[in-house]
Amino acid sequence: MPGPQELSRETLAVVAGRPDRTPDAPLNQPLVQASVFHAGGDIEYGRHGNPTWSAFETAIGALEGGLGLVFPSGLAAAGAIVSLVPADAVVVVPRHAYLGTLGQLGVAEGRTGLTLRQVDVADTDQVVAACDGADLVLIESPTNPALEVADLPAVCAAGRAAGALVAVDNTFATPFGQNPLALGADVVMHSATKFLAGHSDAVVGAVVCTDAGLRDRMKEHRRLSGTAAGVLETWLALRGMRTLHLRLERAAANAAVLAPRLAAHPACKRVRYPGLPDDPGHARAAAQMRTFGAILSVEFADGPTAEAFCAATKLWVNATSLGAVESTLERRRRWAGESPSIPEGLVRLSTGVEDAEDLWADLEQALDSLG
Repeated sequence: MPGPQELSRETLAVVAGRPDRTPDAPLNQPLVQASVFHAGGDIEYGRHGNPTWSAFETAIGALEGGLGLVFPSGLAAAGAIVSLVPADAVVVVPRHAYLGTLGQLGVAEGRTGLTLRQVDVADTDQVVAACDGADLVLIESPTNPALEVADLPAVCAAGRAAGALVAVDNTFATPFGQNPLALGADVVMHSATKFLAGHSDAVVGAVVCTDAGLRDRMKEHRRLSGTAAGVLETWLALRGMRTLHLRLERAAANAAVLAPRLAAHPACKRVRYPGLPDDPGHARAAAQMRTFGAILSVEFADGPTAEAFCAATKLWVNATSLGAVESTLERRRRWAGESPSIPEGLVRLSTGVEDAEDLWADLEQALDSLG
């Protein structure tokens, strides 16, 4: 088989991490449900490794261009990245980001002396200035749920020039939307629960980096902290990745159809989607992303109106999480920990792979019902 550098990313999604082609070997990596392994090898115990983990790590590593590690959740992956810096580190983070990551860092700030510098990732000058004296720059782009787009090459360069470790949460964009390691990041993380697994049936996380020493440190953190990924969940995420490019292509195409229609509806106060030509992040996203993705946000007049909209849909599912084959939506400020700068009436939508006209018909009737 050709080497990874000779294959397209789409082909790698299908072939990376498969077993060797020996007679009667399985075509797909089996689910190895084992806590103990015979002595003398590289694993020996289930908290140290698993062949199913290794297959997933090979696949996500191939897609992101680095060395992969699996974790039991995206939040556990974020914790592994934070473990790379001292307890009193200075950490630059977006003001809008994955709620779990901000919550985890907020707890650390109160307990360990860690200092948080929250920035608007769309303001490159502000982010660059915040990098001075930082130990870790942990960026999300596009951000959750505000869909702000960071200038990743500039931010990564500034962070590394300041001597900071630069990590990028690539959950929204996926490896098919952008590859932060190629843009200058040290580490990439994913909530593989979302687009990578893609079927709302597995909670998994992952990190990828090019430095073997960093990977070894995060692997040791995983071993000592007991953050061992479930084998079934890892197997499901690996299976989901085989069709990631197909699912994302359809979901992003749906988002591209729906975003301008939502923007034109009088009930919608504002729509954020990097694919809209007038979106503040459009030019930057067009320059550094291969697809504008499948997440968009709609702002309504107030919280009750947003809740009424979510309750009125029949095909779209009112639920948290995102990136699956089914389309979901939720008002983000229903969560007490969501940033107060997120509007009360903001609804995040994750487009799935259903028919775009069916999705629009459902949204339209829900919008019209608001009166």
